[in-house]
Amino acid sequence: MSRGRTMLLAVAAASLTAGLLLGARLAGRIETPTRAAGTAAASLPAAPALGPDFRAIARRATPAVVNISALQVYRTEGSPFLSDPFFREFFGRDMPFRIPQEERKTSLGSGVIVGEGGIIVTNNHVIEHASRIGITTAGHKRLRGTLVGTDPVTDIAVVKVGASGLPTLSWGDSARAEVGEYVVAVGNPFQLNQTVTMGIISATGRSNIGIVDYEDFIQTDAAINPGNSGGALVNARGELIGINTAIYSETGGYQGIGFAVPANLARLVVDQIVAHGRVVRGTVGITRVADANEDTLPGAEDQPGVLIVELLRGSAADRAGVEPGDVVVAIEGRPVESAAQLRNELARAAVGSRLRLTVARGRRRLELTVAVEEKHPGA
Repeated sequence: MSRGRTMLLAVAAASLTAGLLLGARLAGRIETPTRAAGTAAASLPAAPALGPDFRAIARRATPAVVNISALQVYRTEGSPFLSDPFFREFFGRDMPFRIPQEERKTSLGSGVIVGEGGIIVTNNHVIEHASRIGITTAGHKRLRGTLVGTDPVTDIAVVKVGASGLPTLSWGDSARAEVGEYVVAVGNPFQLNQTVTMGIISATGRSNIGIVDYEDFIQTDAAINPGNSGGALVNARGELIGINTAIYSETGGYQGIGFAVPANLARLVVDQIVAHGRVVRGTVGITRVADANEDTLPGAEDQPGVLIVELLRGSAADRAGVEPGDVVVAIEGRPVESAAQLRNELARAAVGSRLRLTVARGRRRLELTVAVEEKHPGA
């Protein structure tokens, strides 16, 4: 990879076969200063407090964070003669036959116990294609996990274990998360269970990153590495405000930019998966949008919002009077500033509810009420 090129990594899981280097060589001898006999030890001033009590936060959060080991089985086609150079040279790509083979890989990640009855939230990419899911608790109890459901478009999955009395971590309100506040990340990077790192919230509402369809990430500089996926991002009150998901990296490891699915979005997905086995999403029939700017709409500097490029004829939006070329400037009175924000707002709307859209059409402002209908899988 060329220097300076940025690479986006979902922080799933480290392979069991990956080597782990934990040793370090001392460059020289470290001398310990001694105190002369008969002299009193110098008293040191108490260290000043740095922000919240991170010890208390760690004690509250770590018991509810688990290690997830997922056995993933892939079906491949191969031939026993593929390793023979003469055979490969003679036939080239026109192999006479192929034998189906299984490729097995074990991925490692993290999860957070969020509900009574052993409900665990993690990332979809941690358990994707898993034929067996193993859970190890902070107390070293080994349990068999059962997949309840997944939502790939937010990278959230729910696993359940058959155990009671497990410690849980309470949900926080991620809408209250502010840039600059302290956060703690808890997970199992490189099989180092119950690792706690500290940082701050670097940004909120990160989108257009290219990880999943619905993006509204919390960005943090708390250290996140392979194996942290599905772990907890916790605020100073000891509340779960995010599920650690991905990093930007040029090296494959921590470089100070990590992303977490905000708790409000993750909780909505978890509740629906537990209730229905899947996520029931709403739609109004708007299929294509773009940020309103000079490239998409002349004069857009005076008309911020989101341009409606395409919608389905006969859909709820069409019936409400929305037209291609309209610019959505607000939903329920809340300003809309980006296409990603509009998509997330529509996806979070409850099926059966009605949304008030403020649209600009030329120099006119219109208030249109649109019914939210169920979006069917694959639509």
